[in-house]
Amino acid sequence: MSFLEYLPYIIALSIAAAIPGPGIAAGVGKALGSGLRPAFYFMNGLVLGDLTYLTFAILGLAAIANVFSGFFIVVKFAGAAYLLWLAWSFWNAGIDPNKVNTQQGKGFWSSFITGYAVTMGNPKPIIFYMALLPSVIDIEAVTLHSYLILVLLTVLVLFAVVMPYILLASKARVFLSNPRSLRILNRSAAGAMAGAAAFIVFKK
Repeated sequence: MSFLEYLPYIIALSIAAAIPGPGIAAGVGKALGSGLRPAFYFMNGLVLGDLTYLTFAILGLAAIANVFSGFFIVVKFAGAAYLLWLAWSFWNAGIDPNKVNTQQGKGFWSSFITGYAVTMGNPKPIIFYMALLPSVIDIEAVTLHSYLILVLLTVLVLFAVVMPYILLASKARVFLSNPRSLRILNRSAAGAMAGAAAFIVFKK
């Protein structure tokens, strides 16, 4: 496959990723509530979820995914439940400014798994990879080499589109020195996470 054959995929994925959804909302909430490093771990989980659906689509597993739809429902509600728990925690307890620096490096697996669960339970990537992908890529023509290129392109596009949201949100943590701003920050993080959870649960 030539570069021009990948271009429609790059454009379509960029547009889909830029549309605000639970992934961006939860990532912003994570950055606001826990800082850049845990949000970066979360972002890696999001990307792995996209790569999982990309692999399903390339291998022609859409039908199998439908058969095991119950598994995705469990992942969907587990991810939403965890986001709601985080939202409740930030709304009630919030961030302790005295512990921010010591806590930023913790929680790799919880952040990573939450990001993965958010993508796996999000209808947007399911629709994109299972329904729209075949219209921009000739699935039958994908070889191992072109699959690896698609993986690389997916990682680059998602980080290029979503990371600016997370970086900007992490910068908002400079308001931690002001109690009133800190309360607003806590509740903004809680609202973003609760909104992401609601979107995952109620979006068909």
